[in-house]
Amino acid sequence: MEFLSAKTILSKEKYGNEWFGIDYKINLYRGCSHGCIYCDSRSNCYHIDNFDVPKGKENALLLLEKELSKKTDHGVVGIGSMSDTYNPNEIKYEQTRGALKLLAKYNFGVSIDTKSDLILRDLDLLKEINEKNNVIVKFTITTPNDLLSKIIEPHVCVSSKRFKAIKELSDNGIFTGILMNPVLPFITDNEEDIKKLVRLAHESGAKFIHTFMGMTLRENQRDYYFEQLDKYFNGLKEKYIKYYGERYNCVVPNYKYLYKVFTNECDKYGILYNMNDIIKAYKKEIKENEQISLF
Repeated sequence: MEFLSAKTILSKEKYGNEWFGIDYKINLYRGCSHGCIYCDSRSNCYHIDNFDVPKGKENALLLLEKELSKKTDHGVVGIGSMSDTYNPNEIKYEQTRGALKLLAKYNFGVSIDTKSDLILRDLDLLKEINEKNNVIVKFTITTPNDLLSKIIEPHVCVSSKRFKAIKELSDNGIFTGILMNPVLPFITDNEEDIKKLVRLAHESGAKFIHTFMGMTLRENQRDYYFEQLDKYFNGLKEKYIKYYGERYNCVVPNYKYLYKVFTNECDKYGILYNMNDIIKAYKKEIKENEQISLF
């Protein structure tokens, strides 16, 4: 794996209150090998060359420990929002596992975005962090159909394995849920599939599902996505061009109806979907503060 030079690893999150209450963020890898046909991180604005080949960052853990040790606010650190932190290189290099060890050492919380069941390797560290601070794990699941998931997310474990990973994490007390993002117009915006996804989430112990009921398309990301549509979904590119033009935010047709279907199903099973409710549900007072309050 190629390693890139880095001057810093930890950065303050500007929009944490709007996105799962995250206080800081780190990206241990640049690029991703999952091959998802819709990935927004391919966009030119992120300046990631050869995106499908993940690269590490030199001295990432040394930098991270130096930065964590100086922080007095032991908030929640988001991992994996730009590039999935559980890509195949993680098996060998353990950058993510090393980062979790440091978060546990310095009593920080963690918020992880992933599509990979490799996260189960680090269940011991997630449980350790959860004893001291806040932990939330978000699995991206775009379809309950394994065959379709292999087309739109070809190099990562299928949806059924992600549901099983959610079950194991939830059974071990980790606050775990689903990012149903993106919802691909004319592909994954099927009413019955949305109902099935919510039901499977419930059966797996997922605490929440968050969705925008749409996708983004811009710059070279759009070009790549359209190439994949031509490859796997004959004639669908033309339908996108006609319906959306060069629009960036592409909400699914029938948005209001499908979102109502989604929320009704979540309410039926007691699954959270409102961002403020999700943040309130997973965040607790860290034990340091509880101990101080006793005195």
